[in-house]
Parts: sequence; C-alpha cells; structure tokens
Amino acid sequence: MKKFLLSIALCCAATNFFAQTTEPGNLINEGKAALEAKNYQEAFTKFSTYLTQTNNQDSVIAYNCGVCADKIKKPEEALKYFDIAIQKKYNLGNAYVGKAGALKDLKKDSEYLATLKEGIEAAPENKTLKRLHANYYLNAGIKAQKANKLDDAEEAFKQVLADDEKNTNALYSLGTLSYNKAALVLKNAAPLANSDKAKYDAQKEIADKNFQNAKTYLERALPLLSVDKPREKSMIDNIKKLLPQIEKAVLEFPDTTFFIYSMLFISFSSILLLYGQEYITSTIPSSLFHKEDQQ
Repeated sequence: MKKFLLSIALCCAATNFFAQTTEPGNLINEGKAALEAKNYQEAFTKFSTYLTQTNNQDSVIAYNCGVCADKIKKPEEALKYFDIAIQKKYNLGNAYVGKAGALKDLKKDSEYLATLKEGIEAAPENKTLKRLHANYYLNAGIKAQKANKLDDAEEAFKQVLADDEKNTNALYSLGTLSYNKAALVLKNAAPLANSDKAKYDAQKEIADKNFQNAKTYLERALPLLSVDKPREKSMIDNIKKLLPQIEKAVLEFPDTTFFIYSMLFISFSSILLLYGQEYITSTIPSSLFHKEDQQ
C-alpha cells in the first residue's frame, strides 16, 4: 500500500512539474532567463513551444525566437519567426535584418536582395539595412570588375553610392573605371589623329568627359581616406599619381604605351585593393521584454 501511494505521489509531482514548465507564462520567463544567459538553444525551445501553444500571436517572442534560431544556426526557423515579427510590424528594421541574414545563410541571393530593398522601404531609418544593401552591390561590382564586365561593375558601384555617398571603395573604383574607359577611347582613337581629325576630336571629347568623371570620383574619395590604414594608404598613393595624369590627358594626347600600362595597372590595383571584401554582417539585437512588460 505504501509503495502504491508513493507511486501516486511521484506521478502527481511529475505531472505538476510538467504543467509548470509548459504553462505559457513560465515558458516566457524561462525563455527570457535563457536568452539573458545566452543559452540560445534553451531559449529557442521555450519560445518556440510558447508560440506553438499561442498560435504565433506574440510578435516580441517571435522576434526573439528568430534571434535564437539565428544564433543556433537554424536559418529556416529564423526566417519563419522573423517573418512573423515583420507581419506584425514589431522591431521592423531589425526583423528585416534578421530575415535577410537567414536568406543569405540559405543562399537565396535574389530573395536576400529583395528583402533588403523591402526592408529599406519599410524602415528607412535602419542604417544596417542600407549598409548591407550597399555592401551587396559593392561585392557585385568587385566580382564584375574581376570578370572584366566593366559596365556591370560601374552600375553596381553607382548603386553603392546611392546608399552611401561616402563609400570610398565605390568612389575609388568608379574613378579608376572612368579613367580606364577614357584611356581605352583614346587608345582606339589614336589611328584617327592624323587621318580623320574630326572623328578623333569627337572621341577625344568622350574621353575628356570620362577623365572628368574619374577626377570627380577620386577627389571625392581622397579626403575620406586615412594614411594610417595600409589599404587606404595605397589608394591615396594611386589617386595622387592619377590626378596629375588626368590633367595632362585632358590637355593633350599622351603616349599610347603609357595608357596601356596605366589601364593594366589601375585595373589590377583596384581588384587587389578591393577584392575579398566580405559582406558586412550585423548582430541582430534581442528584445528581452515580453510586450506586456514594455513601457
């Protein structure tokens, strides 16, 4: 009889313990405690259980569940919960940052870019979204430049400046691309210098416009660069070499050999300085308070 009563007592205790740990309020508190302790797996388990019980109605917990899923490398789950936060317009900018990060981890490039654009439109004050968007195009421009797709590279770098007008990598790249474009026009026009002056002059005018663009971009980049940073110091040195050459090129037709050398030098120097830049990553901030606790 005593053994029977003991068994009943143990069963009751287990039942009470289970009820306590799965009760919604307890799940939230335990999840918050785990999140504060950076036990992201435990926090994810508590929050996701709570959200399942409540039909995903809590936007704050959904957002935090997305943060935890991101931390434990579950991008599919992160995507799901950040989408809930977005639909409910909670912490909108950071929710879009989280969703974009999940899509990037899932290698869904077109959806990643679309999410950044959508996020910027929905939360224009969020600087991280703009930074990620600019860096996407910066990397696209570097890859296009490396593949010698110069028109694509130019458009990508211009898009970077639309997000960040002081981006030195984009300014420097556009400057060297414009210089190369001008140099190539003059190289191809060289045979016309004596045989057809009118056509040569027309090509020289096109080249001069590109030289002027190069000068503008490089002069914008120069004061933003620091001599204390080795990579930027190299960019400063290149710009200081190029600006006098641009002034000279606009006034007269330099030696063709010089231009061929310059084009190769600038193309490779740009790639070496910029290629390998990683996407800007961002830490997605958690929101530690349940919405009922927020003032």
